[in-house]
Amino acid sequence: MHTKNTSLPGLIAGLVAASIWGGMYVVSKVVLDVIPPFSLLALRLVLGAASLSAVILLRGGFTLSKRDFWRTFGVGVVGYGISLGFQFVGTKLSTAANGSLVTSATPALVLPFAAMLLNEPITLRRLAAIVVASLGVLAVIDPRTANLSSDLFWGNLSLLAAALTWALYSVLVRKVSQGIDLLQASTIMLIGGLPTSLAFSVWEIQTSGIGTITPGVIGGVLFLGIISTAIAMFLWNYAFAKLPAAAASLTFFAQPVVGTLLGWFFLGEQITALFMLGGLLIGLGIIISNEK
Repeated sequence: MHTKNTSLPGLIAGLVAASIWGGMYVVSKVVLDVIPPFSLLALRLVLGAASLSAVILLRGGFTLSKRDFWRTFGVGVVGYGISLGFQFVGTKLSTAANGSLVTSATPALVLPFAAMLLNEPITLRRLAAIVVASLGVLAVIDPRTANLSSDLFWGNLSLLAAALTWALYSVLVRKVSQGIDLLQASTIMLIGGLPTSLAFSVWEIQTSGIGTITPGVIGGVLFLGIISTAIAMFLWNYAFAKLPAAAASLTFFAQPVVGTLLGWFFLGEQITALFMLGGLLIGLGIIISNEK
């Protein structure tokens, strides 16, 4: 059983990770104009794994057993090889608004996986927290902006697959990380995404090529690789290692809130009353989930 003292660092870690991801879209948009998506993902994973490996080597090197290596590698394949692949395909075929709407289902999808794989009970409190926070997300992203026409069916289906597999990945992180070094496990998970992303990257470069690399693009890649991947992914894994999966998943809802706030600050986008209500409901959902 987790006390508030042990759950608070996990809660903060999850919120920081989701906040970083909420802010990375502006950077991604600039970089993706030059580097195609799977090539960028491969660069992110290489930079992320290299950054974490440097810290591990300073601490004395890798100590994971062969069994733990392959277990964590398999989890990485699910999260970074399959889920992020579906996300890229879905985003390309669908719209940004649809992407926000469909992938916000992730915390709700965590509940059944946590029940099946971790024996976490689906309590009334957890269901209430998911419902309240989900209503908040609906208010923040305003589903009226989504386009649900049949033309976008395959894109939306890919986004749903991304949400489903990310929920599975997050629960598997909690399952495999107990009793092993989380920094090492996180590094191997990032490496698990490389076979798929590198294969698609080769195909992308052959078919569409790469644009002009500027200092701004290099800075963007470094930000995405070190901050959004190495640091944020480790913090996300830490949250799921320290908190019940159902509680940790709610921190994901910080992503659309931060994205909207940054849009307001940098791009002059409006903050609506619906957004403010949504932010309050998301915060209330997280509080309900973590009440003892």
